Amino acid sequence: MTSENKPTLKIKPIKDGTVIDHIRLNKSLHVMKILNLPNKSYKNITIAMNVSSSEIGRKDILKIENRELDSEELDQVALIAPESTINIIRNYEIVKKDKISLKNNINSILKCINPKCITNNSKEPITSKFKIINKSPVIVRCHYCDKIIDAKEIDKQFE
Repeated sequence: MTSENKPTLKIKPIKDGTVIDHIRLNKSLHVMKILNLPNKSYKNITIAMNVSSSEIGRKDILKIENRELDSEELDQVALIAPESTINIIRNYEIVKKDKISLKNNINSILKCINPKCITNNSKEPITSKFKIINKSPVIVRCHYCDKIIDAKEIDKQFE
């Protein structure tokens, strides 16, 4: 079979929306969960898993049609896929392309795993706060109890 006759995988381009590229292998479903996808308001979501990548070997890709992620959502994605790239698509063109960046602090996204932490024991709701200790792999420290949470423990919260 010549290269002209080889079947190719075609993923339909999206007109408007967000493409999250270079997601660590097998993490796209975690990214979907953290973004509360799929839900009724977003009908066209494309997942490509275990795709060949010249940069990282194998990767996942997530396309969300008709939705641009806000900064809070990008913070959430950064926890699960800190090496990913965000592409904003408008009228089939990439209008913005950025590496995702993990901020120095994150609030209300994670739950502290320390059962004695005030965020887990207060009668009043307390917003969780974490300081980023390491960005790759992600390691955070609870603002209230100083509990260290590593990437594996973070992933468990989104499985």
